[in-house]
Amino acid sequence: MFRDSYNIIPASLAVLLHLLILGSMIVAYDLARPTPFTPLAVRATLVTEIPEVAPRRVVAPEPVVEEPAPEPEPIVEEPEPEPDNSEELRRQAEEEKRRLDALLEQERLEKIRQQEEADRKRREQEEAERKKREEEEKERKRIEAEKKREEDIRRQREENERLRRELEAEQRQDEIEAESDRLAAIDSGQLAVYQAMIQQKIYRHWKVPASAQDDLFCSVRVRQARGGDVLGVSFVRCNGDEAVKRSIEAAILRSSPLPDPPEPNLFDPNILLNLTKQQ
Repeated sequence: MFRDSYNIIPASLAVLLHLLILGSMIVAYDLARPTPFTPLAVRATLVTEIPEVAPRRVVAPEPVVEEPAPEPEPIVEEPEPEPDNSEELRRQAEEEKRRLDALLEQERLEKIRQQEEADRKRREQEEAERKKREEEEKERKRIEAEKKREEDIRRQREENERLRRELEAEQRQDEIEAESDRLAAIDSGQLAVYQAMIQQKIYRHWKVPASAQDDLFCSVRVRQARGGDVLGVSFVRCNGDEAVKRSIEAAILRSSPLPDPPEPNLFDPNILLNLTKQQ
Protein backbone atom coordinates (compact mmCIF):
# COMPACT_ATOMS: atom_id res chain seq x y z
CA MET A 1 0.00 0.00 0.00
CA PHE A 2 1.38 3.52 -0.93
CA ARG A 3 2.32 5.63 2.04
CA ASP A 4 2.57 9.51 1.62
CA SER A 5 5.57 9.88 3.89
CA TYR A 6 6.29 13.50 2.75
CA ASN A 7 2.66 14.86 2.73
CA ILE A 8 2.81 15.58 -1.01
CA ILE A 9 -0.91 15.14 -1.52
CA PRO A 10 -2.05 17.55 1.27
CA ALA A 11 0.44 20.22 0.12
CA SER A 12 -0.68 19.89 -3.49
CA LEU A 13 -4.33 20.21 -2.50
CA ALA A 14 -3.56 23.36 -0.43
CA VAL A 15 -1.74 25.06 -3.34
CA LEU A 16 -4.58 24.18 -5.72
CA LEU A 17 -7.13 25.57 -3.29
CA HIS A 18 -5.19 28.86 -3.00
CA LEU A 19 -5.00 29.19 -6.80
CA LEU A 20 -8.76 28.66 -7.08
CA ILE A 21 -9.43 31.34 -4.44
CA LEU A 22 -7.10 33.81 -6.16
CA GLY A 23 -8.72 33.22 -9.55
CA SER A 24 -12.18 33.74 -8.06
CA MET A 25 -11.13 37.06 -6.51
CA ILE A 26 -9.74 38.34 -9.83
CA VAL A 27 -12.93 37.43 -11.72
CA ALA A 28 -15.11 39.08 -9.04
CA TYR A 29 -13.04 42.29 -9.19
CA ASP A 30 -13.37 42.55 -12.94
CA LEU A 31 -17.13 42.14 -12.74
CA ALA A 32 -17.51 44.80 -10.00
CA ARG A 33 -15.35 47.54 -11.72
CA PRO A 34 -17.54 50.42 -13.36
CA THR A 35 -17.53 50.71 -17.13
CA PRO A 36 -16.09 54.15 -18.29
CA PHE A 37 -18.71 56.52 -19.95
CA THR A 38 -17.74 58.12 -23.28
CA PRO A 39 -20.08 61.09 -24.30
CA LEU A 40 -21.21 61.29 -27.91
CA ALA A 41 -20.41 64.42 -29.95
CA VAL A 42 -23.57 65.97 -31.57
CA ARG A 43 -23.41 68.53 -34.34
CA ALA A 44 -26.59 70.75 -34.58
CA THR A 45 -27.69 74.06 -36.26
CA LEU A 46 -29.58 76.50 -34.15
CA VAL A 47 -32.23 78.44 -36.18
CA THR A 48 -33.60 81.64 -34.64
CA GLU A 49 -35.47 84.65 -35.82
CA ILE A 50 -32.79 86.85 -34.49
CA PRO A 51 -31.25 89.03 -37.15
CA GLU A 52 -28.61 87.36 -38.82
CA VAL A 53 -25.48 87.64 -37.07
CA ALA A 54 -22.52 85.77 -37.51
CA PRO A 55 -23.12 82.38 -35.89
CA ARG A 56 -20.98 81.46 -32.97
CA ARG A 57 -18.95 78.40 -33.41
CA VAL A 58 -19.89 75.76 -31.00
CA VAL A 59 -16.91 73.83 -29.89
CA ALA A 60 -17.67 70.26 -28.97
CA PRO A 61 -16.27 69.27 -25.63
CA GLU A 62 -13.34 67.06 -25.62
CA PRO A 63 -14.33 63.55 -24.70
CA VAL A 64 -13.19 62.66 -21.27
CA VAL A 65 -11.17 59.56 -21.32
CA GLU A 66 -10.96 58.00 -17.94
CA GLU A 67 -7.79 56.24 -17.21
CA PRO A 68 -8.34 52.69 -16.12
CA ALA A 69 -8.03 52.17 -12.47
CA PRO A 70 -4.92 50.32 -11.55
CA GLU A 71 -5.54 46.69 -11.08
CA PRO A 72 -5.08 45.57 -7.53
CA GLU A 73 -2.05 43.56 -6.91
CA PRO A 74 -2.88 39.94 -6.47
CA ILE A 75 -3.04 38.93 -2.93
CA VAL A 76 -0.44 36.30 -2.33
CA GLU A 77 -1.22 34.40 0.74
CA GLU A 78 1.62 33.24 2.78
CA PRO A 79 1.93 29.46 2.63
CA GLU A 80 0.85 27.83 5.78
CA PRO A 81 3.74 26.40 7.72
CA GLU A 82 4.30 22.70 7.28
CA PRO A 83 2.79 20.82 10.18
CA ASP A 84 5.24 19.11 12.49
CA ASN A 85 4.62 15.47 11.62
CA SER A 86 7.81 14.10 13.10
CA GLU A 87 5.80 12.29 15.77
CA GLU A 88 3.56 10.71 13.13
CA LEU A 89 6.60 9.72 11.11
CA ARG A 90 8.20 8.23 14.21
CA ARG A 91 4.99 6.33 15.00
CA GLN A 92 4.77 5.06 11.43
CA ALA A 93 8.43 4.05 11.52
CA GLU A 94 7.84 2.17 14.77
CA GLU A 95 4.78 0.46 13.33
CA GLU A 96 6.74 -0.50 10.19
CA LYS A 97 9.57 -1.81 12.38
CA ARG A 98 7.12 -3.83 14.46
CA ARG A 99 5.54 -5.20 11.27
CA LEU A 100 8.93 -6.15 9.88
CA ASP A 101 9.93 -7.69 13.22
CA ALA A 102 6.68 -9.68 13.27
CA LEU A 103 7.33 -10.88 9.71
CA LEU A 104 10.89 -11.86 10.60
CA GLU A 105 9.68 -13.67 13.71
CA GLN A 106 7.01 -15.43 11.71
CA GLU A 107 9.60 -16.46 9.12
CA ARG A 108 11.92 -17.65 11.91
CA LEU A 109 9.14 -19.69 13.53
CA GLU A 110 8.15 -21.11 10.13
CA LYS A 111 11.77 -22.14 9.49
CA ILE A 112 11.90 -23.77 12.93
CA ARG A 113 8.62 -25.58 12.23
CA GLN A 114 9.85 -26.75 8.84
CA GLN A 115 13.13 -27.92 10.38
CA GLU A 116 11.29 -29.77 13.14
CA GLU A 117 8.98 -31.34 10.55
CA ALA A 118 11.98 -32.37 8.45
CA ASP A 119 13.69 -33.81 11.56
CA ARG A 120 10.52 -35.69 12.48
CA LYS A 121 10.20 -37.17 8.99
CA ARG A 122 13.90 -38.06 9.00
CA ARG A 123 13.55 -39.81 12.38
CA GLU A 124 10.45 -41.65 11.19
CA GLN A 125 12.28 -42.74 8.04
CA GLU A 126 15.31 -43.86 10.06
CA GLU A 127 13.04 -45.75 12.47
CA ALA A 128 11.21 -47.41 9.57
CA GLU A 129 14.52 -48.38 7.96
CA ARG A 130 15.79 -49.73 11.29
CA LYS A 131 12.66 -51.83 11.78
CA LYS A 132 12.92 -53.03 8.19
CA ARG A 133 16.53 -54.08 8.77
CA GLU A 134 15.53 -55.84 11.98
CA GLU A 135 12.70 -57.67 10.22
CA GLU A 136 15.03 -58.66 7.40
CA GLU A 137 17.61 -59.87 9.93
CA LYS A 138 14.95 -61.84 11.82
CA GLU A 139 13.72 -63.35 8.55
CA ARG A 140 17.27 -64.26 7.54
CA LYS A 141 17.92 -65.91 10.90
CA ARG A 142 14.57 -67.70 10.73
CA ILE A 143 15.39 -69.05 7.26
CA GLU A 144 18.84 -70.11 8.42
CA ALA A 145 17.37 -71.79 11.51
CA GLU A 146 14.74 -73.52 9.38
CA LYS A 147 17.40 -74.74 6.97
CA LYS A 148 19.54 -75.94 9.89
CA ARG A 149 16.55 -77.69 11.45
CA GLU A 150 15.70 -79.38 8.16
CA GLU A 151 19.33 -80.36 7.74
CA ASP A 152 19.43 -81.77 11.28
CA ILE A 153 16.20 -83.68 10.64
CA ARG A 154 17.61 -85.03 7.40
CA ARG A 155 20.85 -86.12 9.08
CA GLN A 156 18.89 -87.64 11.99
CA ARG A 157 16.67 -89.53 9.58
CA GLU A 158 19.69 -90.80 7.72
CA GLU A 159 21.30 -91.83 11.00
CA ASN A 160 18.11 -93.50 12.17
CA GLU A 161 17.82 -95.29 8.87
CA ARG A 162 21.41 -96.41 9.10
CA LEU A 163 20.89 -97.65 12.67
CA ARG A 164 17.65 -99.33 11.66
CA ARG A 165 19.35 -101.13 8.82
CA GLU A 166 22.20 -102.17 11.08
CA LEU A 167 19.75 -103.30 13.75
CA GLU A 168 17.68 -105.18 11.24
CA ALA A 169 20.81 -106.75 9.87
CA GLU A 170 21.84 -107.76 13.37
CA GLN A 171 18.36 -109.03 14.13
CA ARG A 172 18.26 -110.94 10.91
CA GLN A 173 21.63 -112.36 11.69
CA ASP A 174 20.45 -113.29 15.19
CA GLU A 175 17.31 -114.80 13.78
CA ILE A 176 19.31 -116.70 11.21
CA GLU A 177 21.65 -117.96 13.87
CA ALA A 178 18.75 -118.79 16.23
CA GLU A 179 16.93 -120.57 13.46
CA SER A 180 20.04 -122.48 12.61
CA ASP A 181 20.46 -123.48 16.24
CA ARG A 182 16.79 -124.37 16.47
CA LEU A 183 16.97 -126.49 13.36
CA ALA A 184 20.06 -128.11 14.71
CA ALA A 185 18.25 -128.79 17.98
CA ILE A 186 15.27 -130.16 16.08
CA ASP A 187 17.50 -132.39 14.08
CA SER A 188 19.01 -133.59 17.32
CA GLY A 189 15.54 -134.52 18.63
CA GLN A 190 15.48 -131.97 21.46
CA LEU A 191 12.33 -130.27 20.10
CA ALA A 192 10.43 -133.54 20.42
CA VAL A 193 11.70 -133.85 23.96
CA TYR A 194 10.53 -130.27 24.72
CA GLN A 195 7.06 -130.90 23.31
CA ALA A 196 6.83 -134.19 25.22
CA MET A 197 7.69 -132.38 28.48
CA ILE A 198 4.84 -129.89 27.90
CA GLN A 199 2.34 -132.61 26.94
CA GLN A 200 3.20 -134.67 30.01
CA LYS A 201 2.53 -131.70 32.28
CA ILE A 202 -0.79 -131.00 30.54
CA TYR A 203 -1.81 -134.66 30.71
CA ARG A 204 -1.18 -134.63 34.45
CA HIS A 205 -3.71 -131.77 34.83
CA TRP A 206 -6.22 -133.07 32.26
CA LYS A 207 -9.35 -134.66 33.52
CA VAL A 208 -10.70 -136.43 30.43
CA PRO A 209 -14.51 -136.25 30.33
CA ALA A 210 -16.60 -139.38 29.70
CA SER A 211 -17.77 -137.98 26.37
CA ALA A 212 -14.25 -138.22 24.93
CA GLN A 213 -14.04 -140.76 22.10
CA ASP A 214 -11.24 -143.27 21.76
CA ASP A 215 -10.11 -141.68 18.48
CA LEU A 216 -10.01 -138.19 20.02
CA PHE A 217 -7.51 -135.88 18.33
CA CYS A 218 -7.13 -132.18 19.08
CA SER A 219 -4.53 -129.84 17.60
CA VAL A 220 -4.07 -126.95 20.05
CA ARG A 221 -1.99 -123.76 19.73
CA VAL A 222 -0.69 -122.45 23.04
CA ARG A 223 0.52 -118.86 23.28
CA GLN A 224 3.14 -118.46 26.00
CA ALA A 225 5.52 -115.85 27.32
CA ARG A 226 9.16 -116.19 28.20
CA GLY A 227 9.23 -118.28 31.35
CA GLY A 228 6.33 -120.48 30.20
CA ASP A 229 3.34 -118.42 31.39
CA VAL A 230 0.29 -119.36 29.31
CA LEU A 231 -1.30 -116.34 27.63
CA GLY A 232 -3.99 -118.05 25.56
CA VAL A 233 -5.34 -121.29 24.08
CA SER A 234 -6.90 -121.78 20.63
CA PHE A 235 -8.01 -124.95 18.82
CA VAL A 236 -6.74 -125.51 15.30
CA ARG A 237 -8.96 -128.59 14.91
CA CYS A 238 -10.58 -131.00 17.34
CA ASN A 239 -13.13 -133.84 16.95
CA GLY A 240 -14.25 -133.68 20.57
CA ASP A 241 -17.33 -131.94 21.95
CA GLU A 242 -17.44 -128.78 23.99
CA ALA A 243 -16.84 -130.63 27.25
CA VAL A 244 -13.62 -132.09 25.84
CA LYS A 245 -12.45 -128.69 24.61
CA ARG A 246 -13.17 -127.04 27.96
CA SER A 247 -11.30 -129.82 29.81
CA ILE A 248 -8.24 -129.43 27.54
CA GLU A 249 -8.21 -125.65 27.93
CA ALA A 250 -8.51 -125.99 31.71
CA ALA A 251 -5.65 -128.50 31.82
CA ILE A 252 -3.36 -126.20 29.81
CA LEU A 253 -4.11 -123.22 32.02
CA ARG A 254 -3.45 -125.29 35.16
CA SER A 255 -0.12 -126.38 33.62
CA SER A 256 1.13 -122.76 33.49
CA PRO A 257 4.00 -122.08 33.64
CA LEU A 258 5.03 -124.61 31.01
CA PRO A 259 8.45 -126.28 31.23
CA ASP A 260 11.49 -124.47 29.86
CA PRO A 261 13.03 -125.90 26.69
CA PRO A 262 16.32 -127.79 27.05
CA GLU A 263 17.84 -125.25 24.64
CA PRO A 264 16.82 -121.58 24.76
CA ASN A 265 16.57 -121.40 20.97
CA LEU A 266 13.84 -124.05 21.07
CA PHE A 267 11.44 -121.64 22.77
CA ASP A 268 8.39 -120.93 20.64
CA PRO A 269 5.86 -118.31 21.81
CA ASN A 270 3.19 -120.10 19.78
CA ILE A 271 3.76 -123.79 20.31
CA LEU A 272 1.53 -126.31 18.53
CA LEU A 273 0.52 -129.43 20.55
CA ASN A 274 -1.36 -132.52 19.37
CA LEU A 275 -3.40 -134.14 22.16
CA THR A 276 -5.14 -137.55 22.04
CA LYS A 277 -7.10 -139.66 24.54
CA GLN A 278 -4.34 -142.23 24.53
CA GLN A 279 -1.52 -141.00 26.69
